[in-house]
Amino acid sequence: MGSITLSRVTKRFGTVEVIPPLDLQIDEGEFVVFVGPSGCGKTTLLRMIAGLEDLSSGSVEIDRKDVTRVAPAKRGLAMVFQSYALYPHMSVRANIGFPLRMAGVEKSEIDRKIETVADVLNLTAYLDARPGQLSGGQRQRVAIGRAIVREPKAFLFDEPLSNLDAALRVNMRLEISELHQRLGVTTVYVTHDQVEAMTMATKIVVLRAGVIEQVGSPIELYRDPRNTFVAGFIGSPKMNFINGTVAAEYSAATIGIRPEHITLSKGAGTWQGTVGVVEHLGSDTFLHISTEKAGRLTVRADGDIDTTYGDTVFLTPQANRIYRFDADGNALGRNS
Repeated sequence: MGSITLSRVTKRFGTVEVIPPLDLQIDEGEFVVFVGPSGCGKTTLLRMIAGLEDLSSGSVEIDRKDVTRVAPAKRGLAMVFQSYALYPHMSVRANIGFPLRMAGVEKSEIDRKIETVADVLNLTAYLDARPGQLSGGQRQRVAIGRAIVREPKAFLFDEPLSNLDAALRVNMRLEISELHQRLGVTTVYVTHDQVEAMTMATKIVVLRAGVIEQVGSPIELYRDPRNTFVAGFIGSPKMNFINGTVAAEYSAATIGIRPEHITLSKGAGTWQGTVGVVEHLGSDTFLHISTEKAGRLTVRADGDIDTTYGDTVFLTPQANRIYRFDADGNALGRNS
């Protein structure tokens, strides 16, 4: 239960094709994250799976059954939106149980399922409260509870953490990941935040202008990006890119090196540079360094590094961590 297959799916608005023909297989129990910049088509694609957006052509299958013309309510999916979309006049209990009441489920069964879901989401103490009495994180858990109680074939999340502050986003990220581990239900999750994608997904789908640039596990995309777009989008801070003479030395139009794969020294190294902005984040420090040969680079160093603005330093890239790309931005492989 819960496999999703997209076959030659397209979407056009008038004469504008926002999603060219696209194929994608989502297996049962996977946590798949659609990630990409704003306007890349990830939410449109999610809504097409849900049935909230018509396909211009192609087909959607759920558990090998064609649902392309099936109404959203009959697809067996549950969607959690960016806005909580809770009924403010209803208690938490009533909000969670609402879809079951609409489906005509017996009250005793509704009460049992609400209690179970509330226990899973740590909402038992708030069942008689109303949404206005809850924090943002608690309201999002209620929205998730309303989805869980339906026992869907798959969960669809559309940027559910965007309205939360940084600390709550981290907590909810962990809660949703743990929930997936416990329930094992297929999950499709949309975000523009590559940190969310890297930390939550079993499989990431990187989108650009409606086109799938690469599909793979977080570590696969980190280690072996297919092109400069994926290489620059996956990883935080983003990969450094170097063109010109330095890249030509590696028989490439562009080379890429991640901030964590550059060694910093005050004595000697491959490129001499001057330290600009220094960002201290506790366990890590990010240094923005201007070099004459390689341009401006970001370097990730230990949190207690003794380096300040204006210092002269030397940078040495790890030889086997240099990524090579051709003039079209396609990967040529790593330096050996």
